[in-house]
Amino acid sequence: MARRKRRLQYQEEEPINEDWLATYADAITLLMAFFVMLVSFSKVEIPMFEKVQAGIAEQIGKREVVRPTQVLETDLRDAVFNMGMDSAVNVSTDDEGILMEMGSGSFFQPGSANLTNDAVLFLKDVGDLLKEPRYLGFQIEVSGHTDDSPINSSRFPTNWDLAAGRAIAVVRFFGALGVDPDSKRMRTISYGETKPKLPNRDDSGNPIEENREANRRIEIRVFPKYSRVF
Repeated sequence: MARRKRRLQYQEEEPINEDWLATYADAITLLMAFFVMLVSFSKVEIPMFEKVQAGIAEQIGKREVVRPTQVLETDLRDAVFNMGMDSAVNVSTDDEGILMEMGSGSFFQPGSANLTNDAVLFLKDVGDLLKEPRYLGFQIEVSGHTDDSPINSSRFPTNWDLAAGRAIAVVRFFGALGVDPDSKRMRTISYGETKPKLPNRDDSGNPIEENREANRRIEIRVFPKYSRVF
């Protein structure tokens, strides 16, 4: 009789409710999708990443970490100083790597894409630096910028053409030095007058010549290969 009661008790036990697993699985899936979205939208700031990396290494007692971007920036600043180009070239870092701004007035004749003698000497130093094995992992992007002064010559019908010609002249010069033997490190971009640093004109539409001069420039952006995909 006792066995029968025990058997009936077993039969009367309710099955385990596992409906919560569906909700749990949905929550995990949504959480994973959320983090995937964050990663896809994120942008790695290379100089900041290197600083954090060095700080962590210092805290755990490792020897000082060499930060390639910082070393290259220092070398480029030295090149600017040694060539006496401080007034024409500015070296800085941004969220991708190193940005070197060169005033077109010191590197090209007005309306021309021919490098001046000073430009040749300076860019040779920069090119020799970028050829060093320790910097072969850096990509090079050269962009050309103009002011809003119209141009219409047989060689450069528009400011887009002039900016492109100047950027290409720098890349070709680096190529002749052997900076990019496999044609995988460098590229050029022409922005023409579309990305001025300063307003070309005042509120009344009058030209601001010192601003125009600042807007006529070549930018060389150097950044680690893993920070951006061409």
